[in-house]
Amino acid sequence: MINLHGKKGLVVGIANNRSIAYGCAKAFELCGAELAITYLNEKAEKYVRPLAEILGAAMIEPLDVEQPEQMEVLFRKIEEKWGRLDFLLHSIAFAPKDDLHGRVTDASRDGFLRAMDVSCYSFVRMAKLAEPLMKNGGCLLTMSYMGADEVIENYGIMGPVKAALQSVSRYLAAELGEKNIRVHAVSPGPLQTRAASGIKEFDKLMEKATRRAPLHTLVSIDDIGALCAYLASDIAKSLTGGTIHVDAGYHIVG
Repeated sequence: MINLHGKKGLVVGIANNRSIAYGCAKAFELCGAELAITYLNEKAEKYVRPLAEILGAAMIEPLDVEQPEQMEVLFRKIEEKWGRLDFLLHSIAFAPKDDLHGRVTDASRDGFLRAMDVSCYSFVRMAKLAEPLMKNGGCLLTMSYMGADEVIENYGIMGPVKAALQSVSRYLAAELGEKNIRVHAVSPGPLQTRAASGIKEFDKLMEKATRRAPLHTLVSIDDIGALCAYLASDIAKSLTGGTIHVDAGYHIVG
């Protein structure tokens, strides 16, 4: 029922086959979309390129949002290749380990700003570059977490950063709506990814989520992918500005 045939999409954030972004890319491809997929650097390329090739990606390009001009080059290549962009998935986050594992109170200025730049402001930059390519409208998706809405032990400065990301997504939705560009933050429940491995005692958080969530299960990257494919499709053309939870109901019990 979800039809993405003829749509062109950019997927940012695949690190390996357990990445949320990979689950989303699989769903987009299954529904018929043509994809551009990025990898962080040469070290990451050897893990990402085979996955992108399995999905038949039309473009496989480097993107380190901390490298000047690299994002602009990527979007120029998309314009040259396709002339347009229909949807974009932003699934990247970073915080220096010392700042992530410490108290928010003790966060360094440089660490906080770097986390905000990579995890939040990069989405703003992508939206600006995608806007002129979404000539017939489109959809921008980013990944949040319930630590944006409540204090999660050991989540540290990523909580305030994700809160900012959710707010940014609402403002982008309001500003880009007149161009029929829809924007959503998706908030998955805890699941084992490379990014999650950087959070102390994450196994305990997953165990708690399984025990307390109404459906008593963890979500998978495929669950998240299915939601994102729906949001990117024309079926969801009247939805924008949301923070949408896919967490087996965990957010209602905390």
